[in-house]
Amino acid sequence: MDKDNLIQKWLSDELTVEERKAFEAMEDAAFYEDIVKNAGMFKASNFSTVADFETFKNRAVKPDTPVRKLHWLKPALRIASILVVSFGLYYFLTLNKSIEIQTLAAEKTTIELPDASTVELNALSQISYNKKEWDKKREIQLEGEAFFDVAKGAKFDVVTSQGTVSVLGTEFNVKQRGTYFEVACFEGTVRVVAGKDVKILKVGDNFTSINGEVVSGKNTFESPQWTKNISYFQRIPVSEVIAELERQYNIKVTVENIDADLLFTGGFAHGNLENALLAISEPLGLNYEILKPNKVRFSKREK
Repeated sequence: MDKDNLIQKWLSDELTVEERKAFEAMEDAAFYEDIVKNAGMFKASNFSTVADFETFKNRAVKPDTPVRKLHWLKPALRIASILVVSFGLYYFLTLNKSIEIQTLAAEKTTIELPDASTVELNALSQISYNKKEWDKKREIQLEGEAFFDVAKGAKFDVVTSQGTVSVLGTEFNVKQRGTYFEVACFEGTVRVVAGKDVKILKVGDNFTSINGEVVSGKNTFESPQWTKNISYFQRIPVSEVIAELERQYNIKVTVENIDADLLFTGGFAHGNLENALLAISEPLGLNYEILKPNKVRFSKREK
């Protein structure tokens, strides 16, 4: 039985003995059980009603986004494709064959590069590279967050405003949002240069820089959780958590009497706003209010 069906039967409590063994053997079984366990303890705020959790899980667990290959489009066709498709995947080819791809809020996409490397782009993110010079220089400019599966070959560089990541062939995730910079290695070895800091990451290593302050950490997943439609954080300022919530749900969040440097460990799934708000507010002791379909307010809970 495939993973999605296994999770669906687990949610509806229909697993056989053998199927339960298979579910418990999954690498992220404990993570799913923890989300369900904690959600069961949540109480809805006075402002909203919690949607059915099974619906939330079914929406959160989605198949991987299919790989899309880039093709040459004439200027007029490029404009037409943006207006018609509206997926937030833009193809801009300049005279030097520079390609730029970006996603909208609440959107993800996967791109295949000329050497068969792939890039999974998270919401409100952008990459650009020179197709004409790719064989000579494998270099990607990144703003936002992306997961890279790099084909073996010459050096592969990911350049951000906060630092550069260099590899030969591996799997790694890079996130750069303002002065927040994070690199996680999932396969092979990764070299990170951020200002005066130079770090070599191996499988399971994390490098995080927040406003220039470097923190080293570990990850236990085989791939970034956002590629499975779950945003996960380990001791990250709540301001960055809220910013990610805005990107994934295309909403505007305001806060009242909340310390922006308050650290958060946990996660929220993409696909059900009510459950995402609960997953953030309950561990931090916050209230939330949905003011409009695209506007939310967090406030400190009265003791």
